[in-house]
Amino acid sequence: MLARFDWHLFWEALSSGPYWRGALTALELTAAALATALIIGFFVALGSLSVRRSVRSFAWTYNWLFRATPTLLQLYFVWYALPTWWSGFAQSWFTPFMAAWITLSLNEAAYLSEIIRAGLMSVDPGQELAGRALGMSRRRIMRRIIVPQATRIAIPPIGNEFITLLKLTSLASIISLHELLTAAIQLTSAKFIYNEPLLAALVYYLVIVSILMAFQSRLERRFTWTSHGRRRNGGATPALPTVSHDAR
Repeated sequence: MLARFDWHLFWEALSSGPYWRGALTALELTAAALATALIIGFFVALGSLSVRRSVRSFAWTYNWLFRATPTLLQLYFVWYALPTWWSGFAQSWFTPFMAAWITLSLNEAAYLSEIIRAGLMSVDPGQELAGRALGMSRRRIMRRIIVPQATRIAIPPIGNEFITLLKLTSLASIISLHELLTAAIQLTSAKFIYNEPLLAALVYYLVIVSILMAFQSRLERRFTWTSHGRRRNGGATPALPTVSHDAR
């Protein structure tokens, strides 16, 4: 016989401080880890495309290491093993949030580097040749021509990784980080009830992910190329495609 659902406990959990503070912690950790992973992943992606074999080997090894090992194992290693290797990580600054941030940033960078690499490779090589013909430097070509076009292609998978990363923050509960899942687990332990606390956490995740999906959709439309002629003519193909249209 199914246990009676306690709506009062459910609403109490849904509006409680530990839950919304845990949700904020999860969002903060996700944003910090994604921002760091994007920076690391970009340079790893450039390393994968480097003409130097040693640089390509380093990028391949990095991706292999973090993609071939479980995220939970990496988190355990950073939190428990790293302080035994370097005493600096045994100091008070090395909190569960810092350990989760380091782990998720390094792990996510391996996946983002492949997304970024695919985006950079999708740009027509003729775009770079055209930039060189105009006397542009390699750095300026990358910043003004290649990266803007690769960004449109990379946004959808990066958005998916952002959502995945948000859910991965729940793994940090094993190292006592007070995020959303930790709040639910503590309530179940205190009340010896599972349905209401876990369902409240589920609602939080559904709401947050729904907002992120809506933001991703808006961002994709913002970066989707459309010509002025197509907008004026109600969808008619412009007579002369622009440079950015050729690159797609």
